[in-house]
Amino acid sequence: MINLFTKRNHLPTHVQDRIGLPEWILRVGFCLLLVMPVLASSQDVPLLIKEAEKLESSFREYDALQKYKEVLRHQPANLNVLCRASDLCSRIGHRDQDKAKKADYYRAAKTYAEVALKVNPQSAEANFVMAVSMGRMAMISTGKQKVQYVNEIRKYAENTLKYDPNSFKAYHVLGKWNYEVSNLSAVERGLAKLLFGGIPRASLHDAIMYYEKSKSLESSFALNYLELAKAYHRNKQDDKAKELLKKLETLPNKIEDDTRIKKEGKELLKELK
Repeated sequence: MINLFTKRNHLPTHVQDRIGLPEWILRVGFCLLLVMPVLASSQDVPLLIKEAEKLESSFREYDALQKYKEVLRHQPANLNVLCRASDLCSRIGHRDQDKAKKADYYRAAKTYAEVALKVNPQSAEANFVMAVSMGRMAMISTGKQKVQYVNEIRKYAENTLKYDPNSFKAYHVLGKWNYEVSNLSAVERGLAKLLFGGIPRASLHDAIMYYEKSKSLESSFALNYLELAKAYHRNKQDDKAKELLKKLETLPNKIEDDTRIKKEGKELLKELK
């Protein structure tokens, strides 16, 4: 690194005379020019976050993710942005049809969540995005690794409720966990028992209970309506399922996935009629 304050860097007297300023003022000015871009970048962070949030609300999640990444280059320990980046990676990866890209997004979601938990292990949102990322990783894993991820989903969802007892998203995750685990094959259950002594008890009844709790806390969460309808259908309660799917059609779109969720709901409703 160049030392700007050594004698070797003295400006010639004729240059100082021509500029009309003492050398020390010129040096301080030059140092400020070096620091200013860094200061400007730091000051841009709130603007970048606002832009990312606006992009999210406009259903441009990929573009929002790029903004959040830019924020993290300046503030790598920004807890809220780490959580948003993780959540968006989970969503974008879920939509991507390319298996390799999907896996890359899921691994990125897991990494962002891990960093967020290091920043604050007691953050409800950090635990929530980790639970979601564990679910995504389970979807692309097999054998022992899949069973391990399945167990982690529940752990992080319960941690979320520990730090935020009214997290409708965490109740939804527990509903989904019970729904999927209660539907595991005998082979998968046998593997879980062999490797980990089994998987905690799960039931369709508990899935419905958790989904209903999520709905009571947030009445406009589209995905919860779809998943609860599926649970009621599996429980041979189609009247309740149809009621939920009809309600789903009237909900406002809040995230990019809601259009797909409503489309899936309409298709299920046709099957039930």
